[in-house]
Amino acid sequence: MSLDNAEIEKIKSEAISAISAAKSLDDLREVKISHVGDRSPIARANQGLGQLPVEERASMGKVIGTARANINQAFDDREKVLTAERDSTVLIEERVDVTLPTNRNPRGALHPLTILSNEISDLFVGMGYTVQEGPEMESSWLNFDALNIPADHPARTMQDTFFIEPLSSGLVMRTHTSPVQIRTMLENEPPIYVICPGRTYRADELDATHTPVFNQVEGLVVDKGITMAHLKGTLDHFAAKMFGPGVTTRIRPSFFPFTEPSAEVDFFYNGRWIEWGGCGMVNRKVLEACGIDTDVYTGFAFGMGLERTLMVKHGINDMHDIVEGDVRFSRQFGTGAR
Repeated sequence: MSLDNAEIEKIKSEAISAISAAKSLDDLREVKISHVGDRSPIARANQGLGQLPVEERASMGKVIGTARANINQAFDDREKVLTAERDSTVLIEERVDVTLPTNRNPRGALHPLTILSNEISDLFVGMGYTVQEGPEMESSWLNFDALNIPADHPARTMQDTFFIEPLSSGLVMRTHTSPVQIRTMLENEPPIYVICPGRTYRADELDATHTPVFNQVEGLVVDKGITMAHLKGTLDHFAAKMFGPGVTTRIRPSFFPFTEPSAEVDFFYNGRWIEWGGCGMVNRKVLEACGIDTDVYTGFAFGMGLERTLMVKHGINDMHDIVEGDVRFSRQFGTGAR
């Protein structure tokens, strides 16, 4: 680069023109790199002083220093103007009306279990079922006797059931939502197509796979000509909606006092069979206890735990995450406080 007064004046003029043309702070930052920074023409001119004869260095250094000062001053002035314009625009565009009423309460949301329960209810309502609910503190007759559970059945012991004092009251915290099925059959004539979601209670310790308070959804159908084939088709459709269309189900012989025949229903998911719940044809004794003519009507029933369904569906390994109310867990489902 040749160093003379004309060249330095040209460098200064180009720099000041570029600075004046900057329309925003972003543009000005680009100009600084090209005309003000360490690699700018004026900086390179300053670095070239060492190549001049000794007797010319002082005078040319003064010219370069003055030009550089003019460029820096022009840059500072333009920066102040653009900053003021930006701040003025922000004040207008981001204006906040401080007189508006505020709501400092964080938005609430449904728990993932509630969301799952609603999804299941919507599924069965779409199939023509109704949703029935009942009290969580229930009479032992509805919770046990009407379901053909004899007095010496292990489920009646203190190990499984929360009894309400005094014991003579005959009240328990329901151990399943089946009493809702009994109430429905006592109050309605067949055909009956209902599901019964709700909270239930059993004397279990809270650990990774158990909790003393848990949620169930039970289904009941009572109509003419109902068979195990109808039950299997219903469970297949239910499982496909919960876990995907490729899921496979199976039923294994089992025993429950309120169904005959009885079965456990499993589904094949992620390479393994997983126990899902119990099912079967409603025991004739249960239908008769509710005043239903067993020569005309048959029925099926099934019941699944919502916590188990949620854990499998979303890969949850510890029951504590579901029940302890930590919003960090709920936020994974797009719920919880913001």
